[in-house]
Amino acid sequence: MVKHKYIDWICIGAAVLAALLTLLLMSGQQLGIPKASANPGYATRLFDNSRVHTIDIQIGDWEAFIENAPKEEYAACTVQIDGEEFRNIGLRAKGNNSLRLTEEYGLSRYSLKLEFDQFLDGGNYYGLDKFSLDASFQDNSYLKTYMAYDMMAFMGVPTPLCSYTWVTVNGEDWGLFLAVEEPEEAFARRNFGKDYGKLYKPDYRSLNAENADVALRYIDEHAESYPGIFENAKFSVSEADQNRLIHALKTLSTGENLETAVNVDEALRYFTVQVFVMNWDSYLGYTGHNYFLYEEDGVLSILPWDYNLAFGTYALGMADPIKDPNILINYPINTPAEGEVMLNRPLYHNVMKHNEYFAQYHAYFDQLLSEYFESGRFEATLRQTEKLIAPYVQKDPTGFCSFGDHRLAVDTLEQICLLRAQSIRRQLDGEIPATIRGQQENPDAKVDASEVQLTDLGDFEDLERAKSRQDAALDAIKNKSA
Repeated sequence: MVKHKYIDWICIGAAVLAALLTLLLMSGQQLGIPKASANPGYATRLFDNSRVHTIDIQIGDWEAFIENAPKEEYAACTVQIDGEEFRNIGLRAKGNNSLRLTEEYGLSRYSLKLEFDQFLDGGNYYGLDKFSLDASFQDNSYLKTYMAYDMMAFMGVPTPLCSYTWVTVNGEDWGLFLAVEEPEEAFARRNFGKDYGKLYKPDYRSLNAENADVALRYIDEHAESYPGIFENAKFSVSEADQNRLIHALKTLSTGENLETAVNVDEALRYFTVQVFVMNWDSYLGYTGHNYFLYEEDGVLSILPWDYNLAFGTYALGMADPIKDPNILINYPINTPAEGEVMLNRPLYHNVMKHNEYFAQYHAYFDQLLSEYFESGRFEATLRQTEKLIAPYVQKDPTGFCSFGDHRLAVDTLEQICLLRAQSIRRQLDGEIPATIRGQQENPDAKVDASEVQLTDLGDFEDLERAKSRQDAALDAIKNKSA
């Protein structure tokens, strides 16, 4: 046996070093060291948003795929992402009202979903299991979703990554789309670590139903009473998982001890942006959906999703939609929905009953205004991104609008956001009422937004004019394949 006179000290030193390394690994995030899963390979490839990426979809019969798109059935295809080929990828159309209206107007530019493990177990793009290609339906600016996600990320809300992509089909131009990281396994690992919790995308079965579960209202102790949540789970869910979530909803319903059931700080930051962007196709709107729900250790977080109808442009399904820009842009931050809707949205209503949380909500608005809008960051981001995508919008063969309409929409989006920021600043300062009743009693206390044309962001007339362009692009692919 080989001995060393310092062997005892060497062993002690090694043990101390091992202990220190263990503590470092356990406390790495608190010390500023990112999780290994926080920077997956796909984040710096497809989701490098400093440039426009390329995606070529190679598929046998694109015309047949478009014809069957409303069925949302997966077809197998080969995809080249920035020149790198991936085979046997699942492809389908996606959407709700956008999908229905694209079909109704006889159009062919659907938002798409690409799933790498649909036909191939373990298939992935540098760790990413699924992403979508957003078609910018009713968004002539091509920027509504991008800017809303940028605001959410700025406020520290776990947000899907996104970047612009020039999409071709069998080598033929199809258009400029926004690639968006789908919130599933890769998203959960990136944001919450390898021991992530459960993820849901609550959705209604019918708008005419009560949809109490989608509104996150406590119903009873039975999991079958929450089909809008549990039937839309992104991962397998056990009875224990269901019980934790139901218990959290029960606590939320009481309005007490909320931090044992809700990530309150994250929810406040989420609602700050959600209210700013006037998105009524959301939890605070008529539908009550278009959000992700994350649960870990019995604590709920609400996460952002789907902003093509934000900035005051949602009207689908509403009996009497508000169209007056003076009302929309000045919409009150303290009561961001009608009373009946508000009372049925406990994640907002019950949280805001607490003075401490309500004050923090206002403080987050002040942060968003001072650091994002009044600092010039918003305008810089908007115009830098507009410059990046302009050449692609100009040549987009399936775009829902002309290039001139696009430029007008970008100007309109900037105008809307800057006026909205002015209004909210004055609401915080008490110069404009921050409640619906207060504004009704003081109708002249508003930022003047009468020159804003919300329809310039995208309207149904654009869909009618887009048909001939999209038909021509579809024919070009069909003729090449013939």
